[in-house]
Amino acid sequence: MTDASGGSADTTADPPRTWGRWFGRPGRSLTRRLIWLASAWIVLALVLTGWALTNQYQETALRRLSNVLGDTIDEVVLASNALPDGSITVGEVKDERTLRALSGKYWAVADRAPGGKLRILVRSPSLAGENLTIPAELPNRLAAARGAQISYNDPDGLRSGGEGPLGVPLRVAASMKQLPGRTQPVVFLAGLDRSNIDRDTQQFATFTWTALLILGLGLVIAVFLQVQIGLRPLYALRNEIADVRKGRAARIARSYPVEIQPLAEQVNRLLDHNQETVERQRTHVGNLAHALKTPLSVMLAEAGTEQGPLPDMVRKQTEVMKAQVDHHLRRARAAARAQMLGEITPVAEVLDEMAVMLERVFETKGVVIDWRAPDELAFRGERQDLQELLGNLLENACKWSKKRVRVSAGPTGLGQMVVVVEDDGPGLPAEQREAALLRGSRMDETTPGSGLGLSIVVELTRAYGGRISLSDSELGGLKAVLELPSAEA
Repeated sequence: MTDASGGSADTTADPPRTWGRWFGRPGRSLTRRLIWLASAWIVLALVLTGWALTNQYQETALRRLSNVLGDTIDEVVLASNALPDGSITVGEVKDERTLRALSGKYWAVADRAPGGKLRILVRSPSLAGENLTIPAELPNRLAAARGAQISYNDPDGLRSGGEGPLGVPLRVAASMKQLPGRTQPVVFLAGLDRSNIDRDTQQFATFTWTALLILGLGLVIAVFLQVQIGLRPLYALRNEIADVRKGRAARIARSYPVEIQPLAEQVNRLLDHNQETVERQRTHVGNLAHALKTPLSVMLAEAGTEQGPLPDMVRKQTEVMKAQVDHHLRRARAAARAQMLGEITPVAEVLDEMAVMLERVFETKGVVIDWRAPDELAFRGERQDLQELLGNLLENACKWSKKRVRVSAGPTGLGQMVVVVEDDGPGLPAEQREAALLRGSRMDETTPGSGLGLSIVVELTRAYGGRISLSDSELGGLKAVLELPSAEA
């Protein structure tokens, strides 16, 4: 017998958390959902805040500019006079900027021409022959305003004879006034270079958006940390439940915040209820075993004292009934035990026990069992069930082998393990392998046995959610591959 317990094993663990996982679909993770929702609201709020602050700053600056233009219009109105011939003169305006050519501050006086458009009657010296841009709809807007001031932006600035911009954006204010001695109202216009306002607004916007971007990044990071810290108890509860499922713990032992402590208590109650249910099932199975086995033993004892066809038939059928009862009781016990959590069995220990025992049983045949299994490999289930699983497979392999049986066990990942049992016997044809797994099936009637060994393995394996398959072995005989749930020892 060869004991090679130093084999490597791949422990099943949760995949490492990477940054890429936080930017996948948010619907499948509570953490990502919270981070996405909070981040979306932060971005929306900061964008609206930046837009509102920038627009408010610009509107405030332009409002101040309009107030300055209103003062200029009032000064021009006070200096204006209507002559008997209908012309208008404007006296001295003290604002020196309106006296320098193209200084950036301008005023003009206009009236409504027969076509409905405004025509310039008097202009400030600063215009130097240029015209203020007058929108086509301005006369109607002024008439509707009834003397109130109207302001508008002129992005192109002054136009020479109505053509060709000078490239200086203006803020223009207009107001319709009635001068004494004139029947038709007069429109007074004042314009001021707003390039400084635009530049200041751009600088304010740049500073504001930069500050909001930094603030937004800080808030998103804070939300990420808050969610991670806030949900840490949930992560811990998830890990504890995983430990119970994998057999590392029997109950949830930690205390949690008041919001999720009831959940932990309910899980423990569910585990307790499951344990109680399993114990009741075991009790019922034990009672049934006692109730059936005693009458069967009595029948066998009574039939054993008599000779003849009838006693022989009774003995034979009683033995069959006893085997069937043992089979179904074993299956019921396995189904009950498979529902339990927290039970783990080291595989290497069971393989060592089975190998030592079967080598003694088949000592006259000279069978050698070569087994290998990592020390840390463990079966997530009861020791008795693993002994029955491996015992039936190894006994079957020893029975049919010439001299050699090879067993290897190891983890396969995702909470599963595999046990491979091979022998150097005659093997089994492919068309007979499926039938060999059926209950009571015997491929060779000359060989002792009830035919229930492999079927017991099949039933126990299914009870634990595993599977078994048969194929050809490299040793020349049969190869049985058994997949079972694993746990960390």
